[in-house]
Amino acid sequence: MIELRGQMFGTMQQNFGGDTLNTAVYLARLGADGGVKVSYATQLGRDAYSEAMIEAWRKEGIDTRMVRTEEGKMPGLYTIQVDDQGERTFYYWRDMSAAKDYFVDNPSPLEAHIDELDALYYSGISLAVLPESGRERLFAIIEKLRARGGKVFFDNNFRRRLWANDPDVTHWFDRAFANADMAMITLEDNAALYGLDEESALSHAFSLSCDEVVIKRGVDPTMVRVRGFDPVMVPTFKVDKVVDTTGAGDSFAGGYLAARLQGQTPEVAARSGNKIASIVVQHPGAIIPRENMPVFFFG
Repeated sequence: MIELRGQMFGTMQQNFGGDTLNTAVYLARLGADGGVKVSYATQLGRDAYSEAMIEAWRKEGIDTRMVRTEEGKMPGLYTIQVDDQGERTFYYWRDMSAAKDYFVDNPSPLEAHIDELDALYYSGISLAVLPESGRERLFAIIEKLRARGGKVFFDNNFRRRLWANDPDVTHWFDRAFANADMAMITLEDNAALYGLDEESALSHAFSLSCDEVVIKRGVDPTMVRVRGFDPVMVPTFKVDKVVDTTGAGDSFAGGYLAARLQGQTPEVAARSGNKIASIVVQHPGAIIPRENMPVFFFG
C-alpha cells in the first residue's frame, strides 16, 4: 500500500508499507548475509506508483516474480497520524486495492511457484482482504506446501474493522492456526478476536497445535512456547523516546524469522526481534531507511 505520513492537510511524505511487506523487507535485510531469500506475493497495478514500489522492493533484495500486475488496478492507500507518545492512528482506502484480487485468475503467481518455496508467511490481514474464494485457494496452497515438508508461519494481526463483524471470523483464524507450524500472536489482538481477557487469551495461545508459538505483548517480555519445552520469557528493550510504533510488530517478525531461519534458538530469535523493533519505533514510518538499521548480530 502507499503510505502517507505527516501533517493532515499539510506536507505529507510518501512511502509504502503493509504488515507482510514490512516483515518481508526486514527479513530480507536481516537474513541476506545468512542466505535467506525472500519473495513477495501481491497484486499491484501498472501505474507509476506500482512500478516504483516493485523497483524499490527489488533493491531490497526481494524477489518480485510473484507480484502480479493488472491494467486498471491501483495499490491501496493509508495515512498515519502519530501522537506525542508515538502511538499511531491509521486511515485506510482499501476497497479498490489490487491485492484483493490476487487469486481471481488461474493460476496466481504464488500458486505457480509454490513448489519452489520452503516456507510461507502470511497474516490475519492477508485473510481479511481476500474474498472467501481467495482464502480457500490460499489454504489449498498451504496444505500443498506442508504436505511436502514446507513450513507455514502465521501472524494473527487481527483488525476488527476489516472483518465488518463477519460471524465467521474466528472460523478463518482457527483454520489458520490449525495449519501453521509457527504462530506469531499479538496478545491484545487474540483477546479482541475471541472476546477473552488477557489471561484467557494467553491460555488460548499456549493451547494451539502449532509447534512454535510466539506471543508479542508490547513492552512486556515476549513469550515463546516450543512444543515439548517450557515457555521462555524474553525481555524487550527500553528506549528513551518512542517516535512511531508503526511497523514494530512487523519488524519483530522479520527479526525473529531471520534468526530462526539461520538456525538460532527461539530465545535468541525473540531477542533479535525485540532489538530491531526497539530501533524501528525510534524512527517515523513502517520501514526505516537502511542507514538506520543496526549492525545486526544474533546472540
